[in-house]
Amino acid sequence: MPIRFCPLRSGSSGNVSFLGAGGTRLLIDAGHSCRTLEQLLGSIGESAANLDGIVVSHEHSDHIKGAGTLSQRYGVPIYANAATWNAMRDKPGFPGVEPRNQRVFVTGVDFYIGDVNVQPFLIPHDAAEPVGFAVEYRGRRIVTATDLGHLASAWTGQLEGADLVLIEANHDPDMLKACAYPSWLKRRILGSRGHLSNGDCAELLRGLTTAGLRHCVLGHMSAEANTPDLAMLAVKSALSPSVRVDMAYRDSTGGYYELSC
Repeated sequence: MPIRFCPLRSGSSGNVSFLGAGGTRLLIDAGHSCRTLEQLLGSIGESAANLDGIVVSHEHSDHIKGAGTLSQRYGVPIYANAATWNAMRDKPGFPGVEPRNQRVFVTGVDFYIGDVNVQPFLIPHDAAEPVGFAVEYRGRRIVTATDLGHLASAWTGQLEGADLVLIEANHDPDMLKACAYPSWLKRRILGSRGHLSNGDCAELLRGLTTAGLRHCVLGHMSAEANTPDLAMLAVKSALSPSVRVDMAYRDSTGGYYELSC
């Protein structure tokens, strides 16, 4: 049975991806309303009632907006590290989650949800203890990493050996400089715990494809400081034509990928 992956939405307005492998079905983040999450899952033939878990990268609302309500409604466990749980509980409007559905992982220590091995790794972002996820099933490896302030070997090494990577290509520096964002937000995006530019994304992927990566998906693109064409141009110009580059979108569902095992 293949491992299945679909970035349902990716961007500052909300992030959620579906991953299925064997008899296990997961959401990676849940940054839209519960109703929208139900609709997005239905659009790919899945149901929230069949989810085995939600893994949360960090506590910002575009990653957790519907997680609590979905857990309440369907009894879905939520997996996050202790610092993220503490930060989520302090978020206005985040509903209570039954203790039996509060699962705490340790960053850097892998764990299983059903048939799937999940490896959370620390990433640089302005949250309590933000992580990316490497997910493995029968020798296949999918990695998701967005909200990345800068490149560093401490986390980029976690992407090595992946069959597919969802990686942030957030902004074009010239567009960011010229856009209407307030100065404080521009400084935050450009900071070491902000977001990754198209150029930095291309630099990272160049190294990964040299090591064997053949499929990447660009995500968490800014609506005001980037375009799909600019992101694609920056990345594709740095890579061999043999590398497949796709886009995950803020307002439409990305590709549905099946990797045979």
